[in-house]
Amino acid sequence: MTTPHEELADRQAPAAAFGRALLKLSGESLMGDREYGVDPRTVTTIAREVVAVQRAGTELAVVVGGGNFYRGMSAAAEGMDRATADYAGMLATVLNSLSVQDALERHGGQTRVLSAITVAEVAEPYIRRRAIRHLEKGRIIIFAAGTGNPFFTTDTAAALRALEVGADAILMGKNGVDGVYDGDPHLDAGAQFLPELTHLEAIERGLKVMDTTALTLCMDNGLPIYVFGLDEPGTIERVVAGERIGTIISTSRRDA
Repeated sequence: MTTPHEELADRQAPAAAFGRALLKLSGESLMGDREYGVDPRTVTTIAREVVAVQRAGTELAVVVGGGNFYRGMSAAAEGMDRATADYAGMLATVLNSLSVQDALERHGGQTRVLSAITVAEVAEPYIRRRAIRHLEKGRIIIFAAGTGNPFFTTDTAAALRALEVGADAILMGKNGVDGVYDGDPHLDAGAQFLPELTHLEAIERGLKVMDTTALTLCMDNGLPIYVFGLDEPGTIERVVAGERIGTIISTSRRDA
């Protein structure tokens, strides 16, 4: 008897709706049922989907957070210097990027890790034109270390890198939630699911989708964000194939 994860690995991904996309994964999405760190089974499931999506025709970049190891703002709140805490968080994203890279390559993907801070032994330095060339050659690229600057989150890095490489959309895979709600569905049983909204609405309503800097970047450049859950295998493929699931955050360039 095959599991849903094995079936996912065996089937062909549907045709792609995006020519190029950036997948944003939180560090927590790699934990599975663990309290911290990386769950190999969870990372394997994500890697299978990402490879299938890339083989179906979408040039794919990935940004991974570091919250499963270290969260800069939390450490700063406990007394650590914020810049130092953020640099430690960047190193956590490097750890996650290497884990994701290994899983992708074990499932046949060609990858490159491009880091915004110098870690020459394990990753290439981030150079925009090099990143675009890797995508054109069919490689899955993983952007590590955020923007390379403190006081900016990996959400902002995802928005910035997506714009730099000309992605059609940001795909935000969430852990434990299937889209955007007007409240925390884990704490408020009456929280309403929001299938569509604009970047400005997300900012004005204080919805915890991305930080304000990232949302503003996306709004100003008309870059849509697709927010969906990762709890069921196959959701990344379904979104890339154009299936209407989760929440779409968008603003036309004319209205931006």
